[in-house]
Amino acid sequence: MYPADLKYTKDHEWIRLEDGHGIVGITDFAQKQLGDVVYVELPEVGATVTAGESFGTIESVKAVSELFAPVNGEIVEVNTSLRDKPEAINEQPHETWMVKIKISGEPADLLDAAQYSDLVK
Repeated sequence: MYPADLKYTKDHEWIRLEDGHGIVGITDFAQKQLGDVVYVELPEVGATVTAGESFGTIESVKAVSELFAPVNGEIVEVNTSLRDKPEAINEQPHETWMVKIKISGEPADLLDAAQYSDLVK
């Protein structure tokens, strides 16, 4: 159910690690818990993020939740299409990314697909 090429956080974000960069989104479990996503607030390009700390918010018809960075680094790209179509997160949660981070240091405390599946059972 959870793609094996992604790593996961206990806060329900996923990250695809590619050449020193991380592409980040939220998991299918997270979007189901939220319900219909209506708005996403993301950082500016150039912002610094710290693993485990908030980098933005996601708003659904049910609640507003914080988004937590899975790694330390610098935001190098933001998915601006989510401003007009935040519901893409509900439609394709593991394909719809939010930010791209240039990673500084080694990613830690990330779960593989099997570990994440066990977490959300």
